[in-house]
Amino acid sequence: MIHLDNVRFRYPSGEFRLEVPQLSAAAGEKVAVIGPSGSGKTTLLNLVAGILAPTAGRLEVDGIALTQLGERQRRDFRAARIGFIFQDFGLIDYLDVLDNIVHPCRISSALKLTSEIKQRARQLARQLGVSSRMNHHPAKLSHGEQQRVAICRALLLGPKLILADEATGNLDPKNKMLILDALFQAVATQQATVLAVTHDHELLDRFDRVIDFRDFLAVSPEAA
Repeated sequence: MIHLDNVRFRYPSGEFRLEVPQLSAAAGEKVAVIGPSGSGKTTLLNLVAGILAPTAGRLEVDGIALTQLGERQRRDFRAARIGFIFQDFGLIDYLDVLDNIVHPCRISSALKLTSEIKQRARQLARQLGVSSRMNHHPAKLSHGEQQRVAICRALLLGPKLILADEATGNLDPKNKMLILDALFQAVATQQATVLAVTHDHELLDRFDRVIDFRDFLAVSPEAA
């Protein structure tokens, strides 16, 4: 599902660089990514999602070489095949919960918003305990509720790859398990791959494998 070979990335300004000699994750695999703050874990997710483009190397996701796609092609690919749970959630302030969940269908020409997708959005909201908040805007939600809405959006289209940037951060133990159960149910039913950045080492035994950036990355002190 994910293959990186000799991938390098550097921001135009600053000294930060990310070097990944080799990294892979198979279909249906649950992989946790750990490492010190500022070591480039979020940058890795942004590269795999096609939000950022490597400066060198080969990056392949679901059989597609992202390094050969333009920015718009990468955006459509991401919308159709990848569910991304951002650390800051990425919710739209002026949209209510339902519209935030289905937002990927409104921003990509590759997707169409159907009644089935809206039904799926409501089903996910019930599963993650935010169905009573569907008409509320993000400012009216608690931090945990915003987090769960972001996860509903990521799971909406049944993606084959789920990228999670601290998806369980700042949640109580019960809701942490709720979130992981939802993510791993997607693995079971869709053969989805989960690549999850986490600082919560108590959760690591629920993953198939753990990648520690300190084992293979060469980064500068200004990592992102």
